[in-house]
This record gives sequence, C-alpha cells and structure tokens, in this order.
Amino acid sequence: MDSLKGLQPEAVMTYFEELTKIPRGSGNEQAVSDYLVEFAKQHGLEVIQEPCNNVIIKKPGTPGYENAKTVILQGHMDIVCVKEDSLDFDFEKDPIPLVVEGDFIRTAGTTLGADNGIAIAMTMAILASKDIPHPPIIGLVTVDEEAGMGGVMALDPENISGDILINLDSEEEGVALSSCAGGVRSALRVPVETEAVPSGYKGYKLVVSGLKGGHSGAEIDKNRANAIKLLGRVLETLVTNVECRIGAMTGGDKMNAIAKYVEGQVAVQEKDLALFQKTLQDIQSVFNNEYALADPGISVTVAEAPVDSVFDLASANSVVAAMRLIPFGPQSMSEGIQGLVESSSNVGVLSTVNGHVVLESAIRSSVRTLKDEISDRISTIALLVDGQHELTASYPEWAFKPESEIRELMKVVYKETTGKELKVDAIHAGLECGFLKEKVGDIDMISIGPDMADVHTPKEHVSISSIERVYKFLLEVLKRIN
Repeated sequence: MDSLKGLQPEAVMTYFEELTKIPRGSGNEQAVSDYLVEFAKQHGLEVIQEPCNNVIIKKPGTPGYENAKTVILQGHMDIVCVKEDSLDFDFEKDPIPLVVEGDFIRTAGTTLGADNGIAIAMTMAILASKDIPHPPIIGLVTVDEEAGMGGVMALDPENISGDILINLDSEEEGVALSSCAGGVRSALRVPVETEAVPSGYKGYKLVVSGLKGGHSGAEIDKNRANAIKLLGRVLETLVTNVECRIGAMTGGDKMNAIAKYVEGQVAVQEKDLALFQKTLQDIQSVFNNEYALADPGISVTVAEAPVDSVFDLASANSVVAAMRLIPFGPQSMSEGIQGLVESSSNVGVLSTVNGHVVLESAIRSSVRTLKDEISDRISTIALLVDGQHELTASYPEWAFKPESEIRELMKVVYKETTGKELKVDAIHAGLECGFLKEKVGDIDMISIGPDMADVHTPKEHVSISSIERVYKFLLEVLKRIN
C-alpha cells in the first residue's frame, strides 16, 4: 500500500497505515492486539496482554527523566465499521482503502479508523523512539470502546498505575477535554406475531436512505435525520392511509452511529398501489422540506420483493408506536457550558429477530440522573407495547477536576508554541476516562487529539497537518514533565 509514504510525522503515519491493514472492528480485535504485543517485544518493551485483549506497554523514562511522573498514553484499538451501502468491502479481511486528498486522509467509501488509530500510532511512535525525551510512559490500548467500553471495564487495575493520563481520543485540535458524558446501551424488544400475507396483496421492500448519519455524541445536535425514526413515520402514515401490512425490518450500523439506512417489508393491497406510491412521494417531500439544510439527501424508495409473512395488526401497531415514541436527539442542554448537549438518546440499530423487533439505543448524559430518566422513559414504552427493556454496558461520566497540573502545563505549552489560547472544554460523547478514574484512581487526566470529522461514517477524514502539530505539541508536553 504505502499510501501515506512521505507524510509527516513519518513514524506516526507508518504505524497508522499498518493499523489500517488489520481487521479491528469492535469484537474483532485479536489480530491487532497480537500485532501490538509483537511490536512491544520487537522493541524490548515490557508488555501485558490482558484476557480481553487490552494491551499495556511500558517504557522507562529517558536519561534525566527516570524519576519523573509516569504518563499513561491511552486510546482504543477498535473502530466503527461503516461503509457506503453500494460498496463491496469486508471489514474482516480487506485493508481500509486510504486516499490522500490535499490536507486530508480519507477512504474510498468506508470509515477511516482515525478514531482511534491515530492515538495508537502516536503512542507507538513514542514507544519505539530512540531520540524523544520523555518521562516513564505506559501505552494503554483498550478493546471494545466503540461497542460499549468493554475493554476499559475489564481492565485489571493491578496491571497499571501512573500519575498523569493523556487520553488521545479527541477530535479537535486546540481543544483539551476535561470532562465527558456517561452512557448506557439500551435494547427495547417489541414482541411480534406473524401471519400469512393476505390474498390480493403485493410485496415490496421499503427503503429509507441517503442520510448523512454521524457520531451519536459529536453530531447529535446537528439536527440530522435518523433513518429508523423516519421509517416509523413512514409506516405510521402508510397504515393510517393505505390498505397495507408491515413485516420484518432492519437498519442502522452501530448503536452509537446515527442511522443512515433502513429497510422494511410491506404488503399492499393491489387496488391501493397508486395511493401507496403517492403517499410515499408525499412523505419524502415532507422529509426533504424538513431537512432541506441539515440532511438534504433523504430518499424513500420501494421495489417489488417477496414478502413471506407480515405482523398481525396488534403487533404492527405496537412496533410503529415504539418507533414513533423512542427518544432520539438532544434531551437537555447544559446550563453551564453554552452549546453543550447535556443528555441525549440515539436509536442506532433496528432488527427483527426471534419474534421481536429490537430497537437499540445509546443513551448519554453528563448528569447521571438524567441518563436514568431517559432509560425510564424507554421502560415506559416497553410497558405500553408489552415489550422488554434491557440496559447493558453502563459507563460513568468524567467529572471536571478544578485543579489539574497537566491541564495547566498544556495551556502554557500551547500558548508558547502557537500563540493561541488552549480551549478547555467538555464533550457529550463518551470517553473511557470515567472508567479509568475508577480503575486507576484519581490521577490527573486530560484528552487531546487532531482535527477529524464525520467519524463513524464513510466520510470520516483527518487533517494531516493537524496530526503533525498535535504530535509535536504532545512531545513538547512530555519533554516538560521532568
């Protein structure tokens, strides 16, 4: 490949490209975990590979830094695997197709994995270096961050200790994060009974597509549409105005990605086909008007397709009600930080399995009780539709710390090296720092990263020049911890 050859910083780009060749979707991290272990052994570094496949690599301080505070550089090895709907690509075997376009690294139709591959590449470059002055370094690379933070939850505290933790999972240069939202995974299961398609009905596949999608934390306030919520509106309109029945449905990619594609089976009485087509055209016009600026590419299409069975009327009503009622988008805004989402919910995955329609959501909040309140509302929906609601993989918020030496040091270094003020902020997206506080103790933490955008979508891209600037900034910060 060598798509990034010649780009700076050379070591970071080399390791990043190597990572893009290795399958590392959430739950499929064995190969990349083994790669990191082999990297550590090749460089004579102490390494621990935990049973869950977290990797911890330890490097002593360089001469003059032997007794300095120990710094943990932390990121996650897994990525969100999303591609363009029409692209023939297998995340379990195909290397990510890198494209360099001006100042950006992109792909040819898949997620890039800069979230969080750039963090791992920076950490590897420092661990492999012979000429970078630094205090004792621990590289902590976790698994399963994108699918529920299972790696950091499984982290054995006996394997790691330090004084400062620099999380490298942020996405905006010049901004240092000092707190983040907590979250929980939600699964609402609506039971469905099926029956044969009535006589005189024709089967169709109904598709809602063309949406931007996006990160359910970073883009949740962009007023983008959610394909699952739109399908609920389409189905409600159809069953109200047309003689039709609904069947199995599926859509969305990941719980923490705003759903950009969804499809469902419908059966329409032949006498109502013209009304069916007209109704779909009308509702697409409504969507295109409502999202003319925020999400202008929405498409509602149908194609003839075999439908073996449909939901009975009671089940169909319950499914549509759940899809219409389940919360999506910001639920409250912060009073303390202007423009910051305080709590939100994203219904990211829709499936029909084992006699149930399942709606999976990512719930986030920087206030724990508000996270519980959203969960309680979904539990109420479950009661109304005779369904079940399950919560898993809850992770804590990361509260702001009034006193922070690493934060103050970064502010000084950033001002001296750029002439600009470092912005200290909070993020609505989840970071592993909340769990790390519980696992490693109340150590000094901060989160930084280069400019990247459209993460968790096939349009994900990262700035080459920003990677170089942030890496140099990180090296200068490490140099001053002595």
